[in-house]
Amino acid sequence: MNIIITGASKGIGLEVAKMLIADNNNKIICISRTSDFLNLNNMFNTSRFFHVKADISKTNFSDSIIPIVLKEFSGIDIIINNAGILINKPFTELTDDDFDNSFNINVKGPFKLVRELLPHINEGAHILNITSMGGFQGSAKFPGLSLYSSSKGALAILSETMAEELKEYGIKSNALALGAVQTEMLANAFPGYEAPLQPKQMAEFIMEFALNGHKFFNGKILPVSISTP
Repeated sequence: MNIIITGASKGIGLEVAKMLIADNNNKIICISRTSDFLNLNNMFNTSRFFHVKADISKTNFSDSIIPIVLKEFSGIDIIINNAGILINKPFTELTDDDFDNSFNINVKGPFKLVRELLPHINEGAHILNITSMGGFQGSAKFPGLSLYSSSKGALAILSETMAEELKEYGIKSNALALGAVQTEMLANAFPGYEAPLQPKQMAEFIMEFALNGHKFFNGKILPVSISTP
């Protein structure tokens, strides 16, 4: 499988990438805005792994990602849009820049990635967008997370609409709305809270769904949570 995953330098994305690259049949392009926490290329040390340092909401795909896709992939089988940003501020303190950053990374990034790579996505491919229970309609909402929740909600709806728009290409799209996982992002949102799941546990579910979920679902937003938050 030829797989692209964003936000793979830490947390759940990193664990998903580790599991996927363990299968010798997979080739992976990982895209992240930063690699300060580790050197991904040294960690994986395989010709089946490629790391691109880029902000997908701003990057020029023709110069960065598409050349690697054309050289190394015979088309794309899976895209996992995992990258995200969480701004934790009271509503009255949020700025226009906070709004732009939240929606650029959480919504515009996945939109641009799929749009620009569409000519290179194989028929039968799966686009999996990682959203949040915070953006799931009817779920509990929490102070300080209005932009995070609303942008993740927008990504969920984008997943539904992409499923409809991309039917003619034979491409399926789904979203997983994740509940609490013990990540750095969760710690920023809920200091002191201990989540019931570790990143590796959630990554196992995400990997399996990315590989097989589109055989059973299309255009669906699936809650993956055993707790609130």
